[in-house]
Amino acid sequence: MMKVAGAGRAFTRRGFLATSMLGGLLAAGIAGLSTPAAAQNSGIISGKDGWLFPGWESISVLDRSGITANVMLMQETKAALAARNVTLMVMVVPMKAPFYREKLPDGTTLSADVAGQYDFILDQLRKAGIDTVDLRPALKSVQTGKQTSFYRADYHWTAWASEAAADAVAQAIKAKVGKLAGSPPGDKLGEWVTQRHLGDLAQRFLTPDQQKQIGPDLYTVRTPAPAKASLVDSAPAPVHIIGNSFVQPYLGFPQKLSNALDRPVSLTWNPGNVGPWATFLQYVGSPDFAKSPPQVLLWQFNEGPFHSGPQATDQWDVPSIMPPQTWRERMLAAIRR
Repeated sequence: MMKVAGAGRAFTRRGFLATSMLGGLLAAGIAGLSTPAAAQNSGIISGKDGWLFPGWESISVLDRSGITANVMLMQETKAALAARNVTLMVMVVPMKAPFYREKLPDGTTLSADVAGQYDFILDQLRKAGIDTVDLRPALKSVQTGKQTSFYRADYHWTAWASEAAADAVAQAIKAKVGKLAGSPPGDKLGEWVTQRHLGDLAQRFLTPDQQKQIGPDLYTVRTPAPAKASLVDSAPAPVHIIGNSFVQPYLGFPQKLSNALDRPVSLTWNPGNVGPWATFLQYVGSPDFAKSPPQVLLWQFNEGPFHSGPQATDQWDVPSIMPPQTWRERMLAAIRR
């Protein structure tokens, strides 16, 4: 069983399978990225060969103080969770631009600071005693032939990269906690199929004529595995994921993680404009967490806006905005219930 909450709805894996088979998968999937406030002004970077990059992710400035402040909040969160016997693991999805520098426009380059940003983030997390995983080797491993780590005209990583990342995270979880609670089996994986969709960056930022010129991307994803007759809500999953549309079921991350761990995995996700801070409070404030906290809580961030705290008006929607101290107080109150 995979229980999913977020994106304005909550449903079990059975409900997700039914929705996707009715053709609603894309509507709740790739289109699930809502535009951050910063993107409304910065738009996109139009690169070579139809490659598009998110303009709201800086390729020149590294906000060290913002990253450091956020890691301090995560460190307090880790301690609060540990008191409930929950292990926190933070997963940071790398930016698209460093993987495809050759596709950036002529004269556009990554600064040395931003080229080292991912290492800086991981270093800060590890110094704070927070478990994390370097996902770059996993993403690079899928770049063979026509396979890519990110979609050409889309913000998201590909399903190949998503599954490779899930494998890397599963190995890290096993190394950290040893024996997972709960019982097998994990999710079964469906067959690969290829669909044609206009990438979300093209859909949101290009004119109709530009969209025609750039054309759709090919999305190779898994079909839903056959549902079992016994697929109903049961014991809590030992691993819970909190994140955005990168870990949505359409791209296969939670299913692959469940498959690799051979355990149920549950998920809370929202579009990117909601932000990781509000989504975290949504989950830890839920009855599910209060009643049965998971053994491992996997909290997903994106490298580009990692410096943006709960107060970042240029990234998150108004309902998600709050001072860091308010977020801290709400986090502690929710976890300690």
